[in-house]
Amino acid sequence: MKTVLVLLPVEQRHKELLEAAAPGWEFLYTPASKVAGGQLARANVIIGNLPAYRLPQCPALEWMQLNSAGAEAYCKPGVLGPQVLLTNASGAYGLAIAEHMVGVTLMMMKNLHIYRDHQRDALWQNEGRVASIWGSTFLILGLGDIGGEFARRVRLLGGKAVGLRRTPGDCPDWLDGLYTMEKLDELLPQADVVAMSLPGTPQTAGIMDRRRLGLMKPSAYLINVGRGNAVDTDALLQALEGGRLAGAALDVVEPEPLPPDHPLWACPRAVITPHAAGKFNLPETFERIVRISAENLAAYHQGRPLRNLVNRKTGY
Repeated sequence: MKTVLVLLPVEQRHKELLEAAAPGWEFLYTPASKVAGGQLARANVIIGNLPAYRLPQCPALEWMQLNSAGAEAYCKPGVLGPQVLLTNASGAYGLAIAEHMVGVTLMMMKNLHIYRDHQRDALWQNEGRVASIWGSTFLILGLGDIGGEFARRVRLLGGKAVGLRRTPGDCPDWLDGLYTMEKLDELLPQADVVAMSLPGTPQTAGIMDRRRLGLMKPSAYLINVGRGNAVDTDALLQALEGGRLAGAALDVVEPEPLPPDHPLWACPRAVITPHAAGKFNLPETFERIVRISAENLAAYHQGRPLRNLVNRKTGY
């Protein structure tokens, strides 16, 4: 019999789903913030994001199912033993974050954030020209669950979706073009919106630097829902303040959280949310995480391959 430690805030119906996936196994339920060392020592399987510094207390661990799509903290050398399997929750967040991306795109294109500021100041002032998703070209960096769901929504609203990924492949029917990252500099000047949902890796850190921001149209918008360090924050602020970009919507920033006195807060063309597009804020996201965990638990119990197995070398 194996012991499964569940760190998610599950309800009774979730417990029944998980326990049905691995009959006969022991289940322990506790929040990650309150888990005891004795529970960690017994756990063969962990469902949920245990802080990486506590993993040395898990000598019996065989497999860890994350409730996040990002896994970089667990891929660093020495964090997990080579025999431990690691899976993430890719597939759970696409709905919530893609809808957030559509929302902030329309907010920027229709000047809704500017009008919200005007409402606060009781200012009746027309901001004039707006843009449309229809007929706009979206360059989407990162084509996992989130990027793919956003591309589908862009096309339904009449936009053109062009994707960039690390490795070549066939272009799916929900994209108008698919290229590798080597084409980034060539494609940036053609984009009306650059949407980033990249994982946190050494290759993506600083990918949108001052030079690449300068390649974008002055009328273009930047969206980042991946990792804050993929964008040079100072260079972005200068581009926005200098009128070299029309707007930026950032759910992730560098540094994070953004300090209260950071000038980006006061930039009228910036839309900032506190890494809130995902998490469990949309209830369906949590339901999807539990379903992924249950499916993987059944597969592990039966000796079948796991879904969303993380490659420790790439971090996703």
